[in-house]
Amino acid sequence: MVSQIVSALFRAYCVAVLVALPALLLPTVASDTAQIVVVIALLASLLTFMEYYGKYPSIVEFRFAPPFNRIKFIALAVSVVTISLIMRGKTDPNGVTVMLSQLGDVLGRVIDFPYSPVRLVVLMLPPDAGPDLTHDVRTAAGISYAVSLVMMLIFVTYVRMLNWPMRKGSFNVWVNLPLFDPTRGGDVVDRLKRDAGVNIVLGALLPFIIPTAIKATSDIIDPVSVANPQTLIWTITAWAFLPASMLIRGIALSRVAELIEAKRRRVYGKDEAEDTLQEA
Repeated sequence: MVSQIVSALFRAYCVAVLVALPALLLPTVASDTAQIVVVIALLASLLTFMEYYGKYPSIVEFRFAPPFNRIKFIALAVSVVTISLIMRGKTDPNGVTVMLSQLGDVLGRVIDFPYSPVRLVVLMLPPDAGPDLTHDVRTAAGISYAVSLVMMLIFVTYVRMLNWPMRKGSFNVWVNLPLFDPTRGGDVVDRLKRDAGVNIVLGALLPFIIPTAIKATSDIIDPVSVANPQTLIWTITAWAFLPASMLIRGIALSRVAELIEAKRRRVYGKDEAEDTLQEA
């Protein structure tokens, strides 16, 4: 019980720090914005504590199948911290911020080729956007997209080479998928494969669809301004992180479907062998 409370408190603290970190790192943050950030950080930490303090999960998927959620949190933290330090370096430069700015500039320019997600994000900007804003958006997009690609590569390595989620023994499908209703109808494996396919397709397409949709509706709906550093940090991070999360969720669901199919084959094979022995 004590270890569970300590673990839940530690996770809640990490979430709160991550939410508040851009406001803490940026040199100029309005007092109203700081108050809103504190409230959001407290709410996020409270929800995280309640989720991990409970014996069984209610929202978080694959809670008992590490390192699924740890990989996502670390990737999100790396993206947010890196972009926040780059934004801080525009007014308070030091060795770290200069190095990260140069790295982000290289990544942004490498990924910024025709029809790439980063190019679409840059084209999403209004015509009157200055060169500094364009550079900041390209840099942030390059870092976020590169981090999301690394996150997916690490998770695929765990699945294909390190036998996730069976590394530490059995895997309970229903505990790790609290939002999946097995009684909704249809074969469980077919539904898992269908959900996996939907997540993979959406995760692959959303980095292209979101900037295009924002650009297409900019004349009707006033798009969110990324000129504000905090808005830029969270908008670009969400643009890259959410589709990548959907992709690895699709890969995880496909892996669970494979495990259920393998277990069914073993059970059916055992029953057929027993029937053959009885007939003999």
